[in-house]
Amino acid sequence: MTELEINWSELSTSQLKTMMAAGRDVMECHRVLSATGDNIVGELIRTTGAFYEWTHYPQGDVYDRTSHGQFYYHAHPKDEQRDWAEHGHFHSFMRPRGMPESARPLPIPGVELPKGPNEALSHLIAISMDQYGFAQRLFTTNRWVTGEVWYDAETVISMLDNFIVDHAQPSWPVNRWVSGMIAFYRPQIEILVRQRDEVITRWVQDHPDADVYEDRDLEVTSQCPIRVEEQMRHISTELANRR
Repeated sequence: MTELEINWSELSTSQLKTMMAAGRDVMECHRVLSATGDNIVGELIRTTGAFYEWTHYPQGDVYDRTSHGQFYYHAHPKDEQRDWAEHGHFHSFMRPRGMPESARPLPIPGVELPKGPNEALSHLIAISMDQYGFAQRLFTTNRWVTGEVWYDAETVISMLDNFIVDHAQPSWPVNRWVSGMIAFYRPQIEILVRQRDEVITRWVQDHPDADVYEDRDLEVTSQCPIRVEEQMRHISTELANRR
């Protein structure tokens, strides 16, 4: 699969500068960790002892009580992985108190909304990591994968600006890196979230008797490979062209 085609000229200078700053944060996190032979994944799981498939790292997830952004890392068994090799992946979320006031979940027949005022969380994007602790792919998932409450694509996109994890536990570099990745890859994430909804719509048309949101045959709803250096090059070139 090739990288998503981004029309860089359509992005505002302000957005490009925001992405550039986020990309520098991402690269700085890599730099400070590599200075001691560490990486993003190793930094997150280094104090947990044995690494177990399916277990959330860290236990209880990472949650910012100010922004209400949340994430965790986990891995699938090797025989249940998708068609790309990975060590594991991050799942990122937004809880209702961090969403725009206009955000409303879509009603899904047979699915009851959580009763707590901050429980109807939305999945934003997943970040697949390779065996060396570097990001290799972004992807979205069907509802059953994370047990999220379902919001339409434009509502999910409206949540992205608010995602940040701005505290030091369990790892300041990892928190900064995950926050940076979502801002750095904002154009790709928007495309992937919209593609997610398109895939869901087509699946309903092709499988009218199935509950699309619970269909185990539909797990990953959109994906694209990523390379940090390539993203930085595109941003730098576009900004240079505007001087």
